[in-house]
Amino acid sequence: MHPSCALIIWLAAVVSVQFVGYAAMLLLIAGALLLTPALAGRWSAYVWRARWLLLTLWLILAYNTPGEALLDMSWVPTFEGMAEANLQAARLVTMLACLAWLFRCLGHEGMIAGLWGLLQPVRALGFDVERVVVRLSLVLENLQEPPEKGAWKQMLADQPSVSAGQESLHLSLAPWHMRDSLLVVASGIGLMGAALL
Repeated sequence: MHPSCALIIWLAAVVSVQFVGYAAMLLLIAGALLLTPALAGRWSAYVWRARWLLLTLWLILAYNTPGEALLDMSWVPTFEGMAEANLQAARLVTMLACLAWLFRCLGHEGMIAGLWGLLQPVRALGFDVERVVVRLSLVLENLQEPPEKGAWKQMLADQPSVSAGQESLHLSLAPWHMRDSLLVVASGIGLMGAALL
């Protein structure tokens, strides 16, 4: 699969998740796990890292959505709030599964090549594609290594230490095939179908 095609499929899946219910999200997760069985470990790590975000999101939505209070007590969340909180938390978990699939399929180099391919049409508008791709490459490279203890103090120092990075960035661009076009069309149809539900 072409890296740009994988990015388009990922984007269509993430947008589609906003329009569907639990059954469609389960199908999307099951499909991703069947296509990439090794995805489960990375996905569970992403969910574990986002546990406080998930809890905060759930609490905010559960307590701030108006509706009928559970057990008629003023300090508990509403039925409608809990329903909305559960749905949004499930959507976030599904989007993390999509992100894990994307990183598993493409990796660092594939993400850069895919973004390069997607940004080529806007190059005619004067958009500096090279700068965006190089910056994304640096961000992805820094995310692969956990920061050292106390690194935030070094970042705030007057003269932070500069780590030696890559001197040059090499992209290997895969050819676009007919199946990539078919997958993009199928993901577009899936997105329109999800939006119309």
